[in-house]
Amino acid sequence: MVKIDDVRAAAERLGGRVRRTPLLRADGGLWFKLEHAQHAGSFKTRGMLNRILAAPSIPAAGLVAASGGNAGLAAAYAARELGIPAEVFVPATAPAVKVAKLGKLGARVVQVGNEYAEAYAAAVVSAQSSGALFCHAYDDPFMVAGNGTLGLELLDQLPSGFDTVLVAVGGGGLIAGVLAALPPAVRVIAVEPVTAAALHSALAAGEPVDVPVSGVAADSLGARRAGLIAYEMAASAGTPSVLVDDQAIVDARRRLWDDYRQVVEHGTAAAYAALTSGAYVPADGERVVVLLCGANTNPSDLV
Repeated sequence: MVKIDDVRAAAERLGGRVRRTPLLRADGGLWFKLEHAQHAGSFKTRGMLNRILAAPSIPAAGLVAASGGNAGLAAAYAARELGIPAEVFVPATAPAVKVAKLGKLGARVVQVGNEYAEAYAAAVVSAQSSGALFCHAYDDPFMVAGNGTLGLELLDQLPSGFDTVLVAVGGGGLIAGVLAALPPAVRVIAVEPVTAAALHSALAAGEPVDVPVSGVAADSLGARRAGLIAYEMAASAGTPSVLVDDQAIVDARRRLWDDYRQVVEHGTAAAYAALTSGAYVPADGERVVVLLCGANTNPSDLV
C-alpha cells in the first residue's frame, strides 16, 4: 500500500521537474484537472520520473518500459531529461501519433503483439537480458506515489474543498496515487470502459483477474489485469467503479473539445463520460473534479 508520506516524498524528489498543471472551473460544481498538459502529454511522467530518481543507481543499459503509449512516452521523456538510454515496447496497434513521438523523444521503439500484455512480456525479457532498469507502467509503488503528486496539487488548488474525483482507470496506477494523496473524506470514483474493465472485474472477483481488452480506449486503458497495488487500495477504500461504453467515450471526447476546447485521448475522455452518459450522477451541490489525464491523440477527427 502506498501512503501519503510516499506521495510527499515523491513531490520532494520531483521538485521542479514536472508541471503544476492547471485547474479549469467548468460549470457550477465541476472542475477539470488539466493533467494532459503535463510533460509528454500525460500524468505518467510524474510516476516515471519518480521511479527513476528513486532507483539506487541506473544501469549502463538505461531503462526498459512497456506501454500502450503514454507510459512509454513518459519513460522516453524522463530518460532524455536525465541523459540515459530508453527502450520502449509497445503493441503494433499503438496509435501512430504515440509511436512517432516516442522516436522524437529519442527512445528505441520495439513494436510487439497486438495489446499491452504482449509488449509487457517482451519488455521483461529484454530488461532481464540487458540488465536495464525495468519500469512498470502502473504496478510499482514509486510510479503510484509519483502519480499521486497531482492529488497534492488538487488539494492546494481547491482549498475550499471538493467531494468527488472521477478517474479513468486502465491498470490503476493513477487511481492508486490519487487514493494515497487525498483524504478519506474525498470520494474517488473509478471509470472504466465496458470493454476494458480490469479494476471493475478485480473488485467483483476479490482479486486481480485477466479480462478481455478492446474498444476505442484500449491503447491507454487496455491493461489486461489491474495492478495489485491499485486493487488493494481500491478494495480497502471501498472505491466504486462505473462503466462507460465506446459511444459515450467518443461523445465525451468531442464535448470536451466543443465546449471547453480541450483535446484529449479517448481513455482520458472516459472519466468525463461518466457524467455525460449518466453512469455517475452527482448529488445536488456535489463538487466534482474530473481528471483529464492524457492528450496523446490525433486531433484530426475533432474538427
